[in-house]
Amino acid sequence: MTRKILYLLFSLFLFSCSKKEVNYEPTPRLDPYQVYKEAYIAFEKGDYFFAEKKFSEAELNFDIVEYSAKSAIMAAYCLYGINFYDEALESINSFLKKYPADKNIVYAHYLIAIIYFEQIADEKKDLEPLLKAKEKINFFIQKYPDNDYSLDLNFKKDLIINQLAAKELYVAKYYASTKKWIPAINRLKIIVEEYDQTIFIEEALHRIVEIYYHIGLENEAKKYAKILGYNYNSSEWFEQSYKIFNQDYKSTAIASSEKKRDEGILKKIIKKIR
Repeated sequence: MTRKILYLLFSLFLFSCSKKEVNYEPTPRLDPYQVYKEAYIAFEKGDYFFAEKKFSEAELNFDIVEYSAKSAIMAAYCLYGINFYDEALESINSFLKKYPADKNIVYAHYLIAIIYFEQIADEKKDLEPLLKAKEKINFFIQKYPDNDYSLDLNFKKDLIINQLAAKELYVAKYYASTKKWIPAINRLKIIVEEYDQTIFIEEALHRIVEIYYHIGLENEAKKYAKILGYNYNSSEWFEQSYKIFNQDYKSTAIASSEKKRDEGILKKIIKKIR
């Protein structure tokens, strides 16, 4: 009985609904030029959050592909401008898929490289952003070697290589502090083999000398000391390595200073004698 009543009520509900007219009014289409103008004004003021929203709206409403693409890359830049790096990368990758022939493709790849570069922290932090930045910068330089952006990225690449070397040195010194000599040496050798053009090569060679001597492999220590001396004989690190084998060693600068001091004392004595 209950089921029959429910069925009857449901039938009446459907019948009453069918009698009502449903009026559907589509949302009026936005003027993409006006929306883009609003976005650009906000962009000029530095209001990237609002600008990104408006650029995204303009992209959806433009009929001309070129203008849609321009709106998309501007929206991506706005996300980058407020440090929404993950969202910016997602937006750029979407742009690359949707507009593969657009004239701003080169800039999109450049922006990806910059986003990864700006996430690089010091040598104590995570290594992944460094490697990602290096990968993206290498990709851009190889693909667009004559582009103006390549000049900037070449400079940033040098900074990344120095940072990677600093990271290896930091880890090596940590291993050495915990007496894990072999991992420490392996890290230092990475600097010698892969980052020999960085400012960290001299210290890396010295640390290898220091560790080998400490664990009793004196011949290996001397081999690396010779490499250090041959290439960087005026370096403070060569001086430190030299002291490992010559405990009584005094640097030229120290010896010269002492000589001048002694000469000064001698002159005073001679004056007194006169």
